[in-house]
Amino acid sequence: MFQYISRRLLISIPVLLGVTFLNFLLIYFAPGDPSELSQNPNATEADRILRKEMLGLNDPFIIQYLKWFYGLLHGDLGTSFTSFQPVATMIMERLGPTLILMVSSVVVSYLIAIPIGILSAVKQYSWMDYIATTGSFLGVSIPNFFFGLGSIYIFGVVFGILPTGGMNTVGQSGVGDLLLHLILPTLTLGTALAGGMVRYVRSSVLEVLGLDFLRTARAKGMREAVVINKHALKNALIPIITIVGMDIPLLIGGSVIVETVFQWPGMGQLTIQSILSRDYPTLMAINLIAAVCVFLGNIWADVMYAAVDPRVKYN
Repeated sequence: MFQYISRRLLISIPVLLGVTFLNFLLIYFAPGDPSELSQNPNATEADRILRKEMLGLNDPFIIQYLKWFYGLLHGDLGTSFTSFQPVATMIMERLGPTLILMVSSVVVSYLIAIPIGILSAVKQYSWMDYIATTGSFLGVSIPNFFFGLGSIYIFGVVFGILPTGGMNTVGQSGVGDLLLHLILPTLTLGTALAGGMVRYVRSSVLEVLGLDFLRTARAKGMREAVVINKHALKNALIPIITIVGMDIPLLIGGSVIVETVFQWPGMGQLTIQSILSRDYPTLMAINLIAAVCVFLGNIWADVMYAAVDPRVKYN
C-alpha cells in the first residue's frame, strides 16, 4: 500500500504541472483585460497601460507563467489584482466556511441516501422503491440554484423560519446561529449528492442480497433485520465508502453555485467574485487547490477501498 501511494504521489507531480500550465493558459486567453479601470470613469489610456505594467501583464505568456510558478514553488500564490492582498491570506479566510459546508453536506447526503437506498433495495419494485427512485432522479436533475432559490422563498419568505443568506446574523454569533444559517445551503448541496448516492446504495445492496452467504444466514433462522443490517449492509457499503472521494468534484462545483445563492462567505463565492473582477491570481490559486483536492480524493478512495475490503491488494 505504501508503495502504491508513493507511486501515485510521484505520478501526481507531472499531472499537477500540466494542470497549472493549462489553467494558466485558459485564464491568459480568457476574454477581458484586468487592467481595464472600469470602476474609474476618469481613467485614461495611460492609466490603463500603467496598471497593466504594474500587474506584469505586458510580459509574454511563458514569462508570466514562469514567474507565477516560481512564486508557487516558494509558497507564494501571488497578489490579488483587485484587493492587492496576498492570495494565500484571502483563501485561508474563505477555506473554513467552505469546509464546514462541504462536510455538513456529505454527512446530510449519507444520512438521507443510505436508509432510503437500503429501503428501496429491500422493497424492490414496491411503491417505496418507485418513490425513492423518483426522488433520487429529481435530486440529481434539479439544478442547485433552482433548489436553493426555491428553499429561500419557502422557508425564508413564505414561512420566515430560516435565515436566507450569510454565515451569521449581524450582531450575533455562536454555534446556534451558525447552524441556522447552515441548514438551507447544506440541504441544497446535500440533496444533490444524495440523489446520486441513493442509486449507488440501492444497486450495491441489490447485488449483495443475491449472494449465497445471505441465503445461508436466512437458512440458519436469522431474522431478516439481522441479515440485512449485520451481513448485507456491511458488504454493500464497501464501494459506497469510496464514493466520498469521487464526490469532491461535485462538492467543489456545487459549492460555487450554492455559496453564491446563499451569500456564504467561502471559496465558491470568492471564485465568482474573482471571475467577475478578472482577478487571475486568485482564480489560478483556487483552480490549483481544486485540482489537488480532486487528486487527493481519488487516492483516499483507493486507500479506503483496500482498507475496508481485505480482498483488495495494490501491488
